[in-house]
Amino acid sequence: MPATGKLERRPSRLSEDTAQDASSPPSFSAQFLDKSPETAAARAIYLKMVVGGITALAIVIFAVFSIYWGSVWKTPHHTLPGWIVDFDGGAVGQAVSAALSGINPGTNGIAWQVVSASQFPDGVAQVENAIVQERTWYAIAINRGASANLTAAVSAADASYNSSTAITFIGSEARNENIYAIHSQIATAQLEAITHQFALQFVKNISSSANIASLLSTVPELVTRPIYYTSDNLRPFDVAVASAVTFVGLIYLLILSFFIVMISAAARQASGFEERLALGSLIRVRITTSFAAYFFIALFYTLLSRAFQLPFDRRFGSAGLVIFWMLNWIGMLACGLALESMITVLTVRFVPFFLIIWIITNVSVSVFPLQILPHVYRYGYAFPFYNISRAVRTILFGTQNDVGLNFGILIAWVALSCLTLPLFQWFMRRRLNATRAQI
Repeated sequence: MPATGKLERRPSRLSEDTAQDASSPPSFSAQFLDKSPETAAARAIYLKMVVGGITALAIVIFAVFSIYWGSVWKTPHHTLPGWIVDFDGGAVGQAVSAALSGINPGTNGIAWQVVSASQFPDGVAQVENAIVQERTWYAIAINRGASANLTAAVSAADASYNSSTAITFIGSEARNENIYAIHSQIATAQLEAITHQFALQFVKNISSSANIASLLSTVPELVTRPIYYTSDNLRPFDVAVASAVTFVGLIYLLILSFFIVMISAAARQASGFEERLALGSLIRVRITTSFAAYFFIALFYTLLSRAFQLPFDRRFGSAGLVIFWMLNWIGMLACGLALESMITVLTVRFVPFFLIIWIITNVSVSVFPLQILPHVYRYGYAFPFYNISRAVRTILFGTQNDVGLNFGILIAWVALSCLTLPLFQWFMRRRLNATRAQI
């Protein structure tokens, strides 16, 4: 090395930094209200996104949340049908039938109509089967021999007479426990008033009877309550934890589906498959991943429900558990593949807005029966939550078996998403290629 008397010096990092524009503050040193051009530009972007997001959420609150609010506002909005079946044919049957059929149900009660007992040659059991088969929602049966039994009890001063065998209110709570709680109270209040009125008239009719004093002293209940009723809940909602899979759990099912969508999107982005794979290969990867992931997530969801002793064997025996598993799998595909399709065009940034719409529109038709909601909510017959809930109630409680129809509607949703996802992916890939060509 030649001796020059001077050491060669390289520019230090500090000198490089000082050479930068003095108006650019170092990293982590800027204030939100700084007036530098860079901070001002960043602040404008930040405020635009935050204010825009809040505005969008405000629109969602009024435009989307109102769908659910409307489904529970002034509910019930329509009446549900109920049958009056007089198997007695005597004074008791005529009085109860006339009183019930004369009640104005308004817009939130039970619309009682008299149905001839001749349509039910097998008696009350046939009426009960009609309710389970969902030919009507409720029935009040005036039991055979109600008038004759009352007359005989009065004549013999029979202390063993049971007035509650005269009338039976019949319903199925598991069909929809929310409306059953409302309507069973309405029906029992009506029966209380009718039986009380009958008792007043009955006392007047027997007041001149020679044995009225004997009746009052030996069997006063026969005078004060000559007829009464019992309630027959054919399909009780008798497993409290079932609410986790008939309503609240459906929201969890959709959220789990959303997690799979986001995990898959992150995996494609991190691996580079989003741009590396050919269009057909990318579509196959997305659909196959969804089918496989939901298969196992549905299994874990089913095993959780089994661990909390949900009774899967009431309708289909040992096959009930597998049917429940397959229902959850197809249900997650119906809900999740719709999100998988929409995230393609909405991107990760905006897909949460579709998620909110998807949840609200499904939840709004799952709380109360569609028959009592405003007619606009009839779309629920074709939506995933309604059909999953219907099938779950059949499996757990043995309600009307429309499981085949429910599966069919869910599979139709899966098929629709399997068609739209390739179309959306093709559109986005074409747009990306056009953007690259312009650069």
